[in-house]
Amino acid sequence: MATVQQSPSRAQALEAYYQELRQFSTAPLWTVLKSLLTPTPQPRAVPFIWRWRELRPYVYRAGELIGTEEAERRVVMLCNPGLDGAAAVTNTLYAGLQLILPGEIARTHRHTAAAIRFIVEGHGAYTAVDGERTLMNPGDLVLTPNWTWHDHGNESAEPMVWLDGLDLPLVNAIDAMFFEEYPQTVQPVTKALDDSRRKYAQGTLLPAYERHLGHYSPLLNYTWERTHAALIELAAHDTGSPYDGVVLEYVNPRTGGPVLPTMACYAQLLPPGFEGQARRRSISAIFHVVEGEGYTEVGNQRLDWQAKDTFCVPSWAPCRHVNTSSGKPAFLFSFTDAPVLQALGLYREAAE
Repeated sequence: MATVQQSPSRAQALEAYYQELRQFSTAPLWTVLKSLLTPTPQPRAVPFIWRWRELRPYVYRAGELIGTEEAERRVVMLCNPGLDGAAAVTNTLYAGLQLILPGEIARTHRHTAAAIRFIVEGHGAYTAVDGERTLMNPGDLVLTPNWTWHDHGNESAEPMVWLDGLDLPLVNAIDAMFFEEYPQTVQPVTKALDDSRRKYAQGTLLPAYERHLGHYSPLLNYTWERTHAALIELAAHDTGSPYDGVVLEYVNPRTGGPVLPTMACYAQLLPPGFEGQARRRSISAIFHVVEGEGYTEVGNQRLDWQAKDTFCVPSWAPCRHVNTSSGKPAFLFSFTDAPVLQALGLYREAAE
């Protein structure tokens, strides 16, 4: 298309017109249309990796400087360099590393942002959600669905650190945040320890006398013991996906769908020497390395990872995983905003 040459008088008239529009809080669409209707997603978030060996001393240093009574939640947030200091890893997802020391309690509250906890290190601290407690161990995935009362406590003899994952940026972007503190520091425990695990962890056999009507999974804790065993058993007979190796989704046992309406969670096994194919997806993803060593290529960046590192893959960035060990599998946990994209009919993927 030929460029339209503007005479000085016409250019001046247009600029005057634009200035006049501003006084009515209006603007011409044609000046910004190309930036709004882009051929592909243009996320501001960039691929990035947070290395555990670098962050661990700072996470524990927070325990020396501030208590849970003052901080409410003692968390070192993971902030994406492309998002100008926002409390976000991507435009829709938040992550942070939370520390709770022996004898501490993180008081009871609830909010409309949903959360997941993936345990990094430590044994025996608890999370309580709506009257049920679960004891947590490394690799466990613990859910805190939106608007559920929840608190954390550590009655063990060792500190515990977990990766928090929330849909906080999404909920705030649509002005849907509500928050409330419980009248007491600790909510009453009204159910047996790990009550939901006995009822729902079998997956294919559920109590017929109980109906869970929430939009989220009724299972509080998806233990790593069960997840790891399932991955190993499946990998013995199945090569899995050319992109992700052997990958399992944590699901709501009542529906077979994602564990939360806004976040989907996955565990994957990359066989020894696995070199995945590259793929683009119109979702944001945050990965945490449970075991093993390798790297993930995101666009033109190579993110070398090892156990307990966390990294992100922005929307529509080509991504491929490689397990650099020839003798051991690597295990990754991830959570994404896929349920939101799928519900809105905006999910796409393409082999690279």
